[in-house]
Amino acid sequence: MAKLAVMRVRNGLIGLVLVVLLAACDQVELTPAAVLPAVMPTAVLPTFSPEPTLTVTAVPPTPTLQPAFQPTNPPTTTPVPTSTPDPYAAYTIDILAARSYGGGLLEIIDTLETNDSFTRYLITYPSDGLTIYGFMNVPNEGDDFPIAIVLHGYIDPDAYETLAYTRRYADSLADAGYFVIHPNFRNYPPSDSGPDFFRTGYAIDVLNLIAIIREQSQDPTGILRRANADDINLWGHSMGGGVALRVMTVNNADYVKTAVLYGSMSGDEKLNYERIQMWSGGQNGSFELAALPETLQAISPIYHLERINASVSIHHSETDDVVPPVWSDDLCQRLQAIDHSVECFMYPNQPHTFRGDGDALFMARVVAFFNAH
Repeated sequence: MAKLAVMRVRNGLIGLVLVVLLAACDQVELTPAAVLPAVMPTAVLPTFSPEPTLTVTAVPPTPTLQPAFQPTNPPTTTPVPTSTPDPYAAYTIDILAARSYGGGLLEIIDTLETNDSFTRYLITYPSDGLTIYGFMNVPNEGDDFPIAIVLHGYIDPDAYETLAYTRRYADSLADAGYFVIHPNFRNYPPSDSGPDFFRTGYAIDVLNLIAIIREQSQDPTGILRRANADDINLWGHSMGGGVALRVMTVNNADYVKTAVLYGSMSGDEKLNYERIQMWSGGQNGSFELAALPETLQAISPIYHLERINASVSIHHSETDDVVPPVWSDDLCQRLQAIDHSVECFMYPNQPHTFRGDGDALFMARVVAFFNAH
């Protein structure tokens, strides 16, 4: 009975709820969309502001350059930049003295002349990859001849001939029993052309020649077998005198016995190239004179006279109007000041290249000087 009463009550409540709901539905007008309102509430959907319109200009992409070689493990340290090489370093006395010379052979190309005293040959030899021509006077009889290397002064290369004005001096030395070698230098045809700043190229040609003589004279069957490579003597006129001064400053070995400087250029390259600029109308010497003062001192033999071992004989005309005689006088005084073996002669009324009695006296003194040493 109790359960039946409870069920009746629950059924009655459910029925009441249904009546109320139906009454509410009668008050709502249904649209053709059945249950959707005509306008959706705006509050339930979020609103968004439109994105601004951007104008984009197309930029071409930057090309990526690939190196020709990319290391597998690139360095982690920052590279240190290298300094610019000194354009004057190769011409200093110290660098010239430290490098090596020689290589190759002196060769006879032709026989130029034979007389009662000597035979003259046309020769070539290599110098730093260049072929240098010259001539050689070899006494006809005897052996173990002291060597005289004769160095000519400036001549216009276009007018130069292998048998130049210095031939008469070379012949006098050959008559006196010297094995004479006379190089043309580079840039003097038919020799090859090559660099010659501060005229160091000419000095290198002589230094290479000396080294070749030293080596080749040891061959008992060679063309220099009759030359005494332990007795080498230098003779230089004007430009050749300046070359001889550099050579004996660079090569101060005891086998370079003597040097004759005849109307010689200065051992101070500043003085030389100031004069060369004047002679050339400003066309030559700009590179040399642009060197710093300390660089010019490192290059100029006049500041390295203590290196010289050879005895020196200086000859100059008092009236030389080409190379100032004061340059030879200065060198003489500097050598005397350091107690170096030197003799000095000034000649009155002679041109730059001596003539007549003055020339004969000069060569008599040269032969006596060579013989004494």
